[in-house]
Amino acid sequence: MNYQKILAVIEPELPTQKSLARAIEIAKINGASITAFLTIYDFSYEMTTMLSMDERENMRQAVIDDRTDWLVNLVSEQFSTQGVSIDVKIVWHNRPYESIIYEVIDKGYDLVVKGTKEHDSLKSVIFTPTDWHIMRKAPVPVLLVKEHDWPLGGQIIAAINVGVDVEEHISLNEEITKQALHFAKLLSSNVHLVNTYPGTPANIVIEIPEFDPTTYDESAKQHHEHFMQIHATRHHISKEHCHVDIGLPEDVIPKYAKQLDAELVVLGTVGRQGISAALIGNTAEHVIDKLNCDVLAIKPDGFVSPVKC
Repeated sequence: MNYQKILAVIEPELPTQKSLARAIEIAKINGASITAFLTIYDFSYEMTTMLSMDERENMRQAVIDDRTDWLVNLVSEQFSTQGVSIDVKIVWHNRPYESIIYEVIDKGYDLVVKGTKEHDSLKSVIFTPTDWHIMRKAPVPVLLVKEHDWPLGGQIIAAINVGVDVEEHISLNEEITKQALHFAKLLSSNVHLVNTYPGTPANIVIEIPEFDPTTYDESAKQHHEHFMQIHATRHHISKEHCHVDIGLPEDVIPKYAKQLDAELVVLGTVGRQGISAALIGNTAEHVIDKLNCDVLAIKPDGFVSPVKC
């Protein structure tokens, strides 16, 4: 969890390389090494089948050399790297998310850091397919960087799901909390636990007239507060920093992030694949859309990436 090897994803189309700046912040605190990683692919290469193999290879190498020079200059000119080891790596691949995950698995990185794009007119963040693929499929934590600063003494939110007797959720709660506490130690910040629970299902109120939704909601709140306290006590987090609220995670977590002016939200992503991911979506992704701070997405213990080297 100490993040000694960080992969910072470089995106030439972004005006600033937020991922590399944030990776350097982390590395300066804990002495990590960084690889500035750029995936490139020129689709005109597909149209050169009439050329000889040597000519095709020369063309490909020319593109790689050009981007390598650009990235080496960017690192040396724009980033203060005192005491931070930064390697540069360029990979030719037509699916960026796959090349990133291959690199993580092959070289044993601890953390992927990636910048997000902001919509010019709406002032909201646009998540690319690459962002979603990495979040769902990378075997290590993924830090998505937005514009919020990381002040010392700031606030970090651990978005957990207590009171549910499912082993995957229980182990994920532990990992989320440990990761939040780790970053809090690095940044001299406070950890807040945020847990949401659903209100009375509307169909029950309609179908069972004598059902009392107020009693149901109060009982649900007490249930979650009880398990929240057990979890908080185990991790030495004060009661004042525990928040249990009724509602959907995608509404409640951003509300607390805004109230606390959080610099980082740590949450779990279950990495659903295929049809279930398309139909059900992922709670983490709905939450992330509404946050204006960095997000650290954690996988459950035992998660195996579906991307095979």
